[in-house]
Amino acid sequence: MKKAGIFIILIGLGLTIFTAITFFTKEKIVDIGEVQITRDKPHHLSWSPLIGIAVMGIGGVVLLLSPKK
Repeated sequence: MKKAGIFIILIGLGLTIFTAITFFTKEKIVDIGEVQITRDKPHHLSWSPLIGIAVMGIGGVVLLLSPKK
């Protein structure tokens, strides 16, 4: 459980630092036989840094409640 808690904290830290992702998909514009015209269509995904802080808090709770050996 400790490894899972640390992993969740690291994910939360990444979500706090990086608050947006841009990725591209290919969109087919024209398809005439063997001739194809495509374009890259950008998609933006963004979130609040508070989500990352909340995920880090959940990871901290998991880390604290994990059994100690």
